[in-house]
Amino acid sequence: MKKGKRYVEAAKLVDRTATYDVAEAVSLVKKSASAKFDETIEAHLRLGVDGRHADQQVRGAVVLPHGTGKTIRVLVFAKGDKVDEALAAGADYAGGEELIPKIQNENWFEFDVVVATPDMMGVVGRLGRVLGPKGLMPNPKAGTVTMDVTKAVNDIKAGKIEYRLDKANIIHVPIGKASFTEEQLADNFNTLIDAVTKAKPSAAKGQYYRSVTISSTMGPGVKLNTTKFA
Repeated sequence: MKKGKRYVEAAKLVDRTATYDVAEAVSLVKKSASAKFDETIEAHLRLGVDGRHADQQVRGAVVLPHGTGKTIRVLVFAKGDKVDEALAAGADYAGGEELIPKIQNENWFEFDVVVATPDMMGVVGRLGRVLGPKGLMPNPKAGTVTMDVTKAVNDIKAGKIEYRLDKANIIHVPIGKASFTEEQLADNFNTLIDAVTKAKPSAAKGQYYRSVTISSTMGPGVKLNTTKFA
């Protein structure tokens, strides 16, 4: 695949054979983010686990200290007073069964995260086929199945991200925007690494971090020295 001129220029900044410490990597990624829009900075963590086994799953959520730079729209499934509580906390949408046909029949997806109270999971389960493939299904491990809807909404709006393995045992998550300072991006990255390190399954053997790369939306990947993480 032919790379654009901007990408080729940015790639010259990065030594593909080298691994960098966090501060150097963040600096290089910021320099290589030269698109006309505010590029998202992402971390890609390839882990030495096999996610096909339940005891080697790595999944959870963490609040990034400086947020992601993106405005997150939250939908809460709840009943009675909890609907009012969710809206008061800043949820963009909140309701119950009446939202099901809107999502199923009208293809309504004006939200980025779904939270549900436990007593609504039976209802939300009916949306499994549409929410599941989009990664929107509420999950207790991610803190999105809870009676404390105020905390859930506040955390998400403050920059909470969910991390989980894909089929290749890689975690892909945003850690901010190119407009963030190097310190903000480094803080967010280190907070993510701490959380994923704590989530290491006891069944995981050998090297936990196989490779760690950060990149901007349009820029080349910068590999990090993983010896300091595990």
